[in-house]
Amino acid sequence: MKTYLLPLFPLNVVIFPEGILPLRVFEIRYLDMVRECLRNQSAFGLVMITPEEDCDAKSSYSFSAMGTSVKILSADVPQTGLMMIRCLGIQRFRVLSAEQQLNGLWIGEVEDIDNDSSIEIPEDLRLAKLYLRQMIDSFSIQGISVSDMPFSKPYKLDDCAWVANRWSEILAIPLSQKQRLLELDSPLVRLELIHDILSTDFPEK
Repeated sequence: MKTYLLPLFPLNVVIFPEGILPLRVFEIRYLDMVRECLRNQSAFGLVMITPEEDCDAKSSYSFSAMGTSVKILSADVPQTGLMMIRCLGIQRFRVLSAEQQLNGLWIGEVEDIDNDSSIEIPEDLRLAKLYLRQMIDSFSIQGISVSDMPFSKPYKLDDCAWVANRWSEILAIPLSQKQRLLELDSPLVRLELIHDILSTDFPEK
């Protein structure tokens, strides 16, 4: 698969393809990166910061080797030295190597990972779909604007990957668990794991 260079933004967050992520950017290296991405209409990569205790002693990187590229949907500068951006997850990728520039910005040589295939949600996993639909409906009832919602249209409520990924982003589970879900090749397995969590927290009546 073809490799390419991608600026990397290590954060304590995990985003999935088609996920929405608002970011508050204030470090100079990342402000410069965002401006460059806006100027060129290019993407950058979100990678999860790896906890020190989980770092591989042989690795010189303090972030995960798999992340998600994102594009900037909107940007605002409320004050000098601060930028508020809203991003959309595009594509999972694998970091093959990375080099830190003088300004501290990491540039990775990466290769894309195929996005999940579209798989219809099986009947026995319907709980995840029903609860997510209820959540989206509640946003509308509360009058939350589309730009403030944590999800973006189209709402693919019959698709395993879309539903599993949205739950993976919003559930209060450890970041390391979110990262493991991101790294799974099967959207069906990812949804099964999400369903198990929901079944424990919100048992069917």
